[in-house]
Amino acid sequence: MKRAIRNPYLTSGRKDYNCFGCSPLNEKGLQLTFEMEDEEVTASWLPARWAEGFRNVLHGGIQATLLDELCSWVVQSKCGTVGVTVSMEIQYKKAVLIHEGAIQLRAHLKDHNSRFATVEGRILDNRGSVCATAVCKFFLFSPEKACAEYDYPGAAAFLESIGGETSATPL
Repeated sequence: MKRAIRNPYLTSGRKDYNCFGCSPLNEKGLQLTFEMEDEEVTASWLPARWAEGFRNVLHGGIQATLLDELCSWVVQSKCGTVGVTVSMEIQYKKAVLIHEGAIQLRAHLKDHNSRFATVEGRILDNRGSVCATAVCKFFLFSPEKACAEYDYPGAAAFLESIGGETSATPL
């Protein structure tokens, strides 16, 4: 079952929300939106020529940014806090061709404790072939610090309500 993931930063009252990865207010950003499908956070994104490396190939740095952003939303929606990426191991398996349309991003929480989370993500082309994979490790802030210093609203704020109720616990 797919469920939309709400972007709580849009209604937080912050006037400076300008994330390159997920803010729809950043005209030069990726403007990602996310869904939860079973245990994975997913997104669809349409590559454009401005993100080209070689002719018709999505730049590897943009692919890394897509995966890093996706994996950070796994942390926010599943770990009950925010974190910063401390390492990212990416493998480019197949060129992402811009003219072939939307790509799919998928990531899941591999493991976590109170200090670190490991998230695995991948980029798939419009035929479902894996083009890139990543393992991201995040240092996690305490929930108190995440709320006080990074405007983290809690995991429940990311979940669209179903039948008028929203889950109050991380997935």
